[in-house]
Amino acid sequence: MSTIAELAPQSVWKHFYELTQVPRPSGYLEPVQQFLLDFGQKIGVETFKDDAGNIIMRKPATPGLEGRKGIVLQAHMDMVPQKTAESTHDFEKDPIDCYVDGDWVRTRGTTLGADNGMGVAAIMAIMEDDTLEHGPIEGLITADEETGMYGAFGLKPGTVQGKVLLNLDSEAEGELYIGCAGGIDVTATLQYMEIEPEEDYKAVRVTLKGLRGGHSGLEICEGRGNANKLMGRFVREAVLECDAQLAQWKGGNMRNAIPRDAYVVLTLPEDAVEDLNDLAARCEALFNEEFATIESGITLTVEEVAMPESETPEEIRDNLIDAILACQNGVMRYIPTIPDTVETSSNLSIVEIGEGKAQFSLLVRSSSESMKMYQAISLESCFSMAGMRVEFSGSYSGWQPNVNSHVLAAMKETYKELFGREPEVKVIHAGLECGIIGAVNEGMDMISFGPTLMSPHSPDERVLIPTVQKFYDLIRYVIKKGVE
Repeated sequence: MSTIAELAPQSVWKHFYELTQVPRPSGYLEPVQQFLLDFGQKIGVETFKDDAGNIIMRKPATPGLEGRKGIVLQAHMDMVPQKTAESTHDFEKDPIDCYVDGDWVRTRGTTLGADNGMGVAAIMAIMEDDTLEHGPIEGLITADEETGMYGAFGLKPGTVQGKVLLNLDSEAEGELYIGCAGGIDVTATLQYMEIEPEEDYKAVRVTLKGLRGGHSGLEICEGRGNANKLMGRFVREAVLECDAQLAQWKGGNMRNAIPRDAYVVLTLPEDAVEDLNDLAARCEALFNEEFATIESGITLTVEEVAMPESETPEEIRDNLIDAILACQNGVMRYIPTIPDTVETSSNLSIVEIGEGKAQFSLLVRSSSESMKMYQAISLESCFSMAGMRVEFSGSYSGWQPNVNSHVLAAMKETYKELFGREPEVKVIHAGLECGIIGAVNEGMDMISFGPTLMSPHSPDERVLIPTVQKFYDLIRYVIKKGVE
């Protein structure tokens, strides 16, 4: 705590550290909701929880500045619960073990929660700052953004009154975002009758790990390895070379994270176990060679386990493997008018096979509504050919850019005054809540920005310390000047 608290600006880092001590994985938000309610009561700011689980704070204008446009500071309270295979961390009980490493704040074996804890900490710092002159300010801290933006979708008209939204959920200092991708969840399922394994077979568990994982929108363009796709390649060869049968598959655990690890339970003839070990060694070497400049330390390990009671029939097994290998994963195309920005992508985030059921989960992202649906329908076609039932859910539209935005003009002017250079103006290939909130609050002028974060949604998540001061200075000065 003492080391983190010494960082600048202390008012932000103090609150960020306090947040790391409160469990807040998506879907388990009662502790952090109560923490925020208690904070608002302590500093004397009107604070309440709405029906969707969002926390709203309201700070009246400095006397004489009541006529200014109201500003809404917005962030989300939940964090992605990802950890290394070796970590014993319990996200519903344990605090995050963060530490300073040079210019970075990191954690040991888990996600950090800077996405979007830095935004929440900044809101808390503004709310308790009695030295800042300002118009009406509201804090909107949304619930369960990472699992489906449920808090934003549940926000009712009139809950916030401000006409300017500062979304504090971007991850590159010096960049202002004026648009984002929409998304849709694609879920493919199949029920089937399992069969008994061969009596003279052996059972093994094959584990693939060591991948970087990461944010399935921001980092999808980096070509990082997807554990489910790589495991699909291995299992296909295991079937062909070793007569392997599939009993279980588990890969990935978050819809919006590139899967870092996966394991399968296979049965195979006893005299083929040595061949499977050789195959695992060959695939491990191949994968490390293919991803040499992107990944490091990919491992495939084989261990004997107890024989499962049942396994997947061969025809079903082959269809599922074919579907995993055939489905589109990664970048589909870039925005034609902005060639360096991803337009459409998909991520094979979760694969679960076993006990008579298969389920695949994917998140499709696109800044084009038509391309979003085209990608989703393409995946539906792929999985339908494997006999799977496909459902779409959680669809949300992208946030369309407005280059004539008043808040954009104010932010650009302020940034140049503070730091002596123009900020970059971009569209982000990730789901921000701006579009959803803007649809509820017609006419709201919006922008998104933040400090520099690396590898959110993975245990490599970290925040660049010097950028936090610039991030907070920008918030304070925009609030002080107001937006006309």
